[in-house]
Amino acid sequence: MADELPFTLDQLLIVQAIAQQGSFRRAAESLFVSQPAVSLQVQNLERQLGVVLFDRGGRKVELTDAGQVLLHYSERILKLCREAVQALANLQEMGGGHLVLGASQTVGTYVMPSLIAQYHRSYPQISVQLLVQSTRRIAQKLVEGRLDLAIVGGEIPFDLQRHLKVIALAEDEYVLVGAPSCALDAPALVDLLTLPFITLDPQSSTRQTIDRVLNRHGINPGQLNVRLELSSIEAIKNAVQAGLGVAFFVDGGGGLRLGARAAEKAGGGRAADTAHPLAGV
Repeated sequence: MADELPFTLDQLLIVQAIAQQGSFRRAAESLFVSQPAVSLQVQNLERQLGVVLFDRGGRKVELTDAGQVLLHYSERILKLCREAVQALANLQEMGGGHLVLGASQTVGTYVMPSLIAQYHRSYPQISVQLLVQSTRRIAQKLVEGRLDLAIVGGEIPFDLQRHLKVIALAEDEYVLVGAPSCALDAPALVDLLTLPFITLDPQSSTRQTIDRVLNRHGINPGQLNVRLELSSIEAIKNAVQAGLGVAFFVDGGGGLRLGARAAEKAGGGRAADTAHPLAGV
């Protein structure tokens, strides 16, 4: 075949062993093969590649420049091979295991339960633990290796981003929700300053995200009439149902919208649409 590779995985393993051991004899011992077998494989490999891989003149076998290049790629190739073997073994062993997940408050309350339910249908023998905290705390626990995976709604602190692989999954839109006595049918941005707000505490990533978007649209969050600060989305939803004020909820077109729907259903409230000025968070 024209695209046939000029080496085998066994030959790459031999190159790696010689580089690590510094001699053909010790490489052969580490691989549990004879030294003549190692020498023959190296000769065949050099002939197939058309290069000299080892300098055999000194007391210790040294890699040539060509040998260094091949060793570099050999390590990458063999690492991928081992990962493939491990992935296949994991697939066969999915009958048991434990997964530790993290989520910020809004995501943990409205998104993760349905995602975990879908996961359980595919992998019923895997137990799942979910930790719900602020975005910063979840990101910190990921960096510390205390979580396997996390989904957050807030901005990950810059000092932690470089230690993590971050993938954007979706964008959120926010709607303003309140009882009939509080909410307006079609509030303008300036009307927000007259409404009694219920918010998360200032350290919440969701609160910080909403404040950034308000600033982006010319509204100083400090000028809002914040009547009540609470520590959870569910507490805010209950306060809205009780008619204590209005609050922003994520309109995700699905699970996150339950917060607004529940407020409307239980309290006779309405969702005042502010999706356009607060879109694309």
